[in-house]
Amino acid sequence: MSAKKTLMLMAATAMVVSSMVAGPARAAETLALSEVSHLHGIAVDPTDPSQLYLASHRGVWRTNPDGTATRLSDNRNDFMGFTPNPAQPGAFFASGHPEAGGNLGVLVSTDGAKTWKAISAGVNGPVDFHAMDVSPADPTVLYGQYGSVQVSRDAGKTWEVTGKPPAGLFDLAASAKAPNTVYAATRNGLMISRDAGKSWQAAHIVQRPATMVATTRDGVAYAFQVGMGLLKTTEPSLAWQAVSNGFGDAVLLHLAVDPTNPERLYAVTDKSAILASQDGGKTWKPFRS
Repeated sequence: MSAKKTLMLMAATAMVVSSMVAGPARAAETLALSEVSHLHGIAVDPTDPSQLYLASHRGVWRTNPDGTATRLSDNRNDFMGFTPNPAQPGAFFASGHPEAGGNLGVLVSTDGAKTWKAISAGVNGPVDFHAMDVSPADPTVLYGQYGSVQVSRDAGKTWEVTGKPPAGLFDLAASAKAPNTVYAATRNGLMISRDAGKSWQAAHIVQRPATMVATTRDGVAYAFQVGMGLLKTTEPSLAWQAVSNGFGDAVLLHLAVDPTNPERLYAVTDKSAILASQDGGKTWKPFRS
């Protein structure tokens, strides 16, 4: 093949990949909040902590005061992995699937989840991180899970495999105290790695299924264990304490803490219901009730 044809093929391939990520621009749509389902991530809007970002099977949405939500993203991609950049308000990292199928690799948005661009395919990618997180201790460090545990130390541009994930992994959360420390919520309980995912140890003596783990910038770690409810500890301690177990048969999958008020928490259940707490997680009610 001639050099000219090779360049033309490379350009065409780049255009296809770009269209998979961005897709055609879509007019914003607004739905009742209950109609925004299959939620895969949640974050607090730093410009208005009473509003939330919601990553879903059909794009990224922002809640409105009237109980509706408006799609922010100019696409309806399936955002499986979704995490805000703690060092840059309005910036997010994500992964998942384009509307047409396949994997998106690692994406970044710097305009409040409106537009997205691919920054890396990841290792053995394009990856589809269902679990990913940014380290509050060093926001250039990201973790993701796609068959293996992968880590980036340059804000998502390049990645390396560090090890195998614990069996039955549901969620990852990077420590707010040490960039090489990462937690995992798994079918066998809470796990911790202090070497960036190379090796894992139990993080809690109770080995019940853990469906969610999250950390805050000030070093508080939260987790949800079936039968135990919402737990918390202050890093680096692993002395988890019960916060609330009043969720009935609901299971928490995602959690966001208001960075301006640590008593204000939001959670997404396994039924895509959104709950809110104003007292540090002790009591909960439906969001916007």
